[in-house]
Amino acid sequence: MTNDKAISVFERFDQRPGLYSYLLLALYFFINAAINASSVWMEHRRDSSSANSLQMWEPIVWEYSSAISTLLLFPLLFWWFNRYPLQLSGVRRQLLAHLLGSLLFSVLHVSLMVVMRELVYHWQGGNYNFGPLVREFFYEYRKDVWGYLSFIIGYQLVLFVYSRIKGEAHQLDSTEDNVTMPATKAPEHFLVKKLDKEFLIRTDDIDWLEASGNYVNLHSKGRIYPLRATLSSTLVQLSCKGFSRIHRSLAVNHNAIDSISYDSSGDGDILLKSGQQLALSRRYKEALRVALSPV
Repeated sequence: MTNDKAISVFERFDQRPGLYSYLLLALYFFINAAINASSVWMEHRRDSSSANSLQMWEPIVWEYSSAISTLLLFPLLFWWFNRYPLQLSGVRRQLLAHLLGSLLFSVLHVSLMVVMRELVYHWQGGNYNFGPLVREFFYEYRKDVWGYLSFIIGYQLVLFVYSRIKGEAHQLDSTEDNVTMPATKAPEHFLVKKLDKEFLIRTDDIDWLEASGNYVNLHSKGRIYPLRATLSSTLVQLSCKGFSRIHRSLAVNHNAIDSISYDSSGDGDILLKSGQQLALSRRYKEALRVALSPV
């Protein structure tokens, strides 16, 4: 794949990252469920004494009910992973948070899975027997906690690798000689590290900012550069460059605005010169009006 094609793929992915990520996960889990179900069926058929005790649809239901339940819980897992990312500091807090997270994930996963199986078995005129609750839940939790650990490590690795491939932004506030920019001074450029290359994007070329977990996505000329920071701390620096908050998760560059419209609820929409439309919350409407007013 050429560099231009790779950039095009990442740009399309950035338009709907949640949707594409979910489709890839669904593909993986459904293929994995099909392999596991066929393995269970073939192992069962090898035992001639029990060849007629299991219907072919049963292992399919077992595996796909688990896969679908996990997929339904992934949005909640991703939210939890963003709230408690893996870090070198605060290890005890992370350990407790993820221990609780794995327990909640297992309870919800098992509950959804059993409900689905009960419904299908009832539809087929049978009865699904989960078994002794404590014993069976402990059996499922052993698998779920390993799955939870794999998910969070995989999630962090994918974020790291993807940010390096498409380019992650860094403030020019710390260099090899440890010169630090004052926290209230707006940077003229952001340094973007992309694989083995580094280049600069002008702050004035950033159209809008978007909070995304532990990152702020810098939207510039149709591309997205994640900056590891909070939206509030970023706006402390960029407000003097003409950036204003318009939503709890959005901020806009005044120079990128084409028009502003309002609806009866008090909220509104901001149309950028690029054609992008952003939500304007009535909570920030007056502050934006003041910021745009001539001095």
